[in-house]
Amino acid sequence: QQSGRRYNLFLKRRLRIDKRHQSKDSIFFRDGVRRIDFVLSYVDDLSKEWEKKLERRKEFESNLQKAGLELETEDKKESEDGKIYFVKIHAPWEVLITYAEVLNIKVPIKENDIPSAVENPLDCLLAPLRLPEKVMHPEPDYFTAPFSKEKQELYLINDESTFFSPSMRNRIVNYILTRCPYGTEEGKKKFGIKRLLNNGTYSAAYPLHDCQYWKKANDPNCDNERYTLYMEWARFLRFYKEQPLDLIRKYYGEKIGIYFAWLGFYTEMLFLAAVVGLICFLYGLFTMDENMSSKEICDPAIGGEIIMCPLCDRECEYWRLNTTCESSEYSHLFDNVATLFFAIFMGIWVTLFLEFWKRRQARLKYEWDLVDFEEEQQQLQLRPEYEAKCTQKKKNPVTQEMEPYLPITSQAVRFCISGTTVLFWVSLIIASMIAVIVYRLAVYAAFASLMENTQSLQPISGLLTPQLATSVTASCLNFVIIMILNFLYERIAIWITDMEIPRTHMEYENRLTMKMFLFQFVNYYSSCFYVAFFKGKFVGYPGAYTYMFNRWRNEECDPAGCLIELTTQLTIVMAGKQIWGNIQEAVVPWICNWWGRRKARNNPENLYSRWEQDHDLQIFGALGLFYEYLEMVIQFGFITLFVASFPLAPLLALMNNILEIRVDSWKLTTQYRRPVAAKAHSIGVWQEILNGMAILSVVTNAFIVAFTSDMIPRLVYYYAYSENEDSPMSGYINNSLSVFQISDFPDRNKPKMNPENFVICRYRDYRYPPDHERRYLHTMQFWHILAAKLAFIIIMEHVVFIVKFFVAWMIPDVPADVKAKIKREKYLTQKILHEYELEKLKERLCQGDKRATEKEFIATEGRMELSRAM
Repeated sequence: QQSGRRYNLFLKRRLRIDKRHQSKDSIFFRDGVRRIDFVLSYVDDLSKEWEKKLERRKEFESNLQKAGLELETEDKKESEDGKIYFVKIHAPWEVLITYAEVLNIKVPIKENDIPSAVENPLDCLLAPLRLPEKVMHPEPDYFTAPFSKEKQELYLINDESTFFSPSMRNRIVNYILTRCPYGTEEGKKKFGIKRLLNNGTYSAAYPLHDCQYWKKANDPNCDNERYTLYMEWARFLRFYKEQPLDLIRKYYGEKIGIYFAWLGFYTEMLFLAAVVGLICFLYGLFTMDENMSSKEICDPAIGGEIIMCPLCDRECEYWRLNTTCESSEYSHLFDNVATLFFAIFMGIWVTLFLEFWKRRQARLKYEWDLVDFEEEQQQLQLRPEYEAKCTQKKKNPVTQEMEPYLPITSQAVRFCISGTTVLFWVSLIIASMIAVIVYRLAVYAAFASLMENTQSLQPISGLLTPQLATSVTASCLNFVIIMILNFLYERIAIWITDMEIPRTHMEYENRLTMKMFLFQFVNYYSSCFYVAFFKGKFVGYPGAYTYMFNRWRNEECDPAGCLIELTTQLTIVMAGKQIWGNIQEAVVPWICNWWGRRKARNNPENLYSRWEQDHDLQIFGALGLFYEYLEMVIQFGFITLFVASFPLAPLLALMNNILEIRVDSWKLTTQYRRPVAAKAHSIGVWQEILNGMAILSVVTNAFIVAFTSDMIPRLVYYYAYSENEDSPMSGYINNSLSVFQISDFPDRNKPKMNPENFVICRYRDYRYPPDHERRYLHTMQFWHILAAKLAFIIIMEHVVFIVKFFVAWMIPDVPADVKAKIKREKYLTQKILHEYELEKLKERLCQGDKRATEKEFIATEGRMELSRAM
């Protein structure tokens, strides 16, 4: 019986293969001539709304045909699973030229004859990084002009079927789909494919990839650009090669192209920061043995004789300073003179990065015909959700047409609810950070007691101190909480933004961007801000400690400083985020598509069609690029806001980004449906966010060097308090520790045991000893150090800001050669257009057209003269 079933299935497949002469992997209609520009899919719905959905589809498809589009439907019997209908859409020439004019699409009028830039002699050294010219520049450079139906002879139309690229075609069809009506419901006119997808009338709408990514198509008319992108761009073995940005733009559109251009440029600039950061780290490594502070801490005669006050109440014991020997040596890796240099360097690097990106962006705008680009009508049009929810109407002063609007009172209420929700979630994030701080305070005593009483931990007790154990576990706990909150508030931010009912698509994206960035900023950076600027700053002193909630004693910094703990926190959160992000981006889509890809390889292409293969891929949604930008901007914050504590951060970011480019390109090329092409002339609101973070980074790094690092106290001691001319830093550790008399401990703080009957203990502060008349008050050295810290912050900020603004002023946003090319192209384009109009007038005059008057001829010639003069 089973073998009979298999035989029947074989016969069924054989019949399906035999009756279809054309490969279903083709991107053309059954006639093999008309290209498939878009695909809609749907399944039979047995619910109560089945008839309503059927009616909507009939009306919608009828209106698409009225708009000039041609449709071809694949019955569900032809699909692999026997359930899905596919509606293939083709835009004929008449539709393309009509909407190319509406969308102001620029098309070639003449090949660019402006001489290319002089070749750089060093280009030969970069030859191994180059890609073939055909891949880098898939089509010649042209002078372009907005398309006009009346001037078709002007454009370089060699073949109507290939004149508009597939990305242009799917953009035009998508424009029609988003505006096509499908009926009237509840007295309102309904339109747009988005609503039909939301209400389940259609299950998917997407343009097709042009071939399979692992092999070329059999059809000679196929461009095979997806295969080229996979072979030359998406494979990790190509990590050292440049990106084929022109091909990316041609296949995916300018919006995705500009993202990869920005990511590539950011990665290139990171190389310089990574090299300088590595040099600063190596300086710290090679000077570890010369660090007088760690020498004194490790010296049994100095650090071994200094008895430190307990780090927690009752449970903790007195301890010797030399137990922190290893951690103080490692602290020098990041807390040295090079830290100051690197903080200043990164302040200037950020400015160079942002200014040079503006120039790179200006060059791309010229090369990709985006100079005169204004936001697409699709972005400026009213969102369907706005029209659906806004019942009231008023006259638009620009179009003089009635359109929906949201009353001020409703807007105010929605913004109040939105603001309250945002504040609640930010408060929740801060509360979670406080919970982690409480965890630090609560478990520190447990770690201290465990490590002192466990013999098995003795070999590593010098390296794994209670402070480090607490910091590492707290950082890991904080990272887990960050990931959980991240998952939750992504959905909350989308819900809040939907509830506000933004008017346009651009407004929606900008509002969501600001909310998500605010959430991410607080979530990822709050723990680093705590360690950098609050931990160890409000401790009090023995006998008068400061308590959180009057219960948990505030944390103290390690005698070697808090910088090593900030470094630990930054490394765990930054590295953890990057590893988790790559798993999410690469592994999850791969698993989701595993079955679909398996079918694609195991079934004859006659059965598993191009539209079915793409249907089984993941969806690269409208917010796909948003999450990519957000990930990179958060990383940018890590390497700028706290880089003074961890000079290796740019190196970590560089290695991640080299992988990120290939992961993003691989998933886009192999795991996702082809996104609808969209235009964009910049990275948008992210530019302003990066500028804001660049300014904030100067302030945070100045405060880190001043208050988290030990550099200023050391410099003050070196120049003002050192008594040894031969070794100016000797005695610094003893000088930085104050004396406390153990008999002054109140019962709440006093350790349970004092087996060696210590009389005094030391603590990290600048206070008078117990036998001084101003006992336990701050010394003058404390105020000198505080004044030096404040002076350093003011000086460093002013120096870096002056250099930043000077560099920004010196570097123009648009390169001089690009400005000249833009002017030259505008002039030549106008000249070509005017000459064309003049020729047309001459023809009309010769044919005796009375409307082509002599005055019109003179006016046209005059306009050409003016153009030449300009």
